[in-house]
Amino acid sequence: MAISLSSLRSSKSTNPPIILIYGVDGVGKTSLAAEFPDALYVPTAGERTPEGIDLPTPGIIETFNDLKGVFGELLTEDHEFKTVIVDSLDGLEPLMHAETCVRIGATSIDSNDKGSPTSFGRGYVEADVEWNEFMGACRALAERGVAVVLLAHPEIVRFDSPITDPYARYQVKLHKRAAALVREQSDIVAFINYRVSIKTKEVAPKKEVAHAEGGKERIIHLTEAAGFVAKSRYLTPESFVYKRGQGYAELSKYFPEPTGVAA
Repeated sequence: MAISLSSLRSSKSTNPPIILIYGVDGVGKTSLAAEFPDALYVPTAGERTPEGIDLPTPGIIETFNDLKGVFGELLTEDHEFKTVIVDSLDGLEPLMHAETCVRIGATSIDSNDKGSPTSFGRGYVEADVEWNEFMGACRALAERGVAVVLLAHPEIVRFDSPITDPYARYQVKLHKRAAALVREQSDIVAFINYRVSIKTKEVAPKKEVAHAEGGKERIIHLTEAAGFVAKSRYLTPESFVYKRGQGYAELSKYFPEPTGVAA
């Protein structure tokens, strides 16, 4: 179809966001996600809500097809949900790899057996198909008015910057291809950590010892820095203090509210 300048329209999106939240253990990732309105909690093996948080759930997702079934119902059936929480992406990853292996006839995502379709890293390249399908489903939900919250654990990895010496930073605990794909297709990547400051104390003449202080105040970072990956497509602040029960109220100032869907 030819594009006509007479049919121009606004590029501003009214869809709620796809938001990826990751952070250190116990910092409040699930608690923040649970603040989103009318949320459906979709856990993978080993995940559960913290004490005091009760969310409706279809139960543990054991295969990628299970997740597609849940997403399909959210897209086509009448329901009251305005948010879907997937906990966690690193728990979902082996299910994606299993689906990839079935599709291409492999026994393992990283097998180096002679003739294996996944040798030399090709399995992770093939897994892009499943990850793109997943993120496409997330976009479809957002287009129907459902906010998508993706939770993940962090890992500390060496980053070889082309403009500085190498340094370590936090990033999402996924294979690098999957991590890049999910990060690029999310509207917000939020990193939550505790605020820690390093102080020095003189313990002897001309001898100082460094020690950490703080560690109680939680910070949500929305702009990338040397120590972590983060981003936002909205006019959000670079970071703000996270007080439990108030995180969504602060974030939702900057993006369209989820409205839910109707069949």
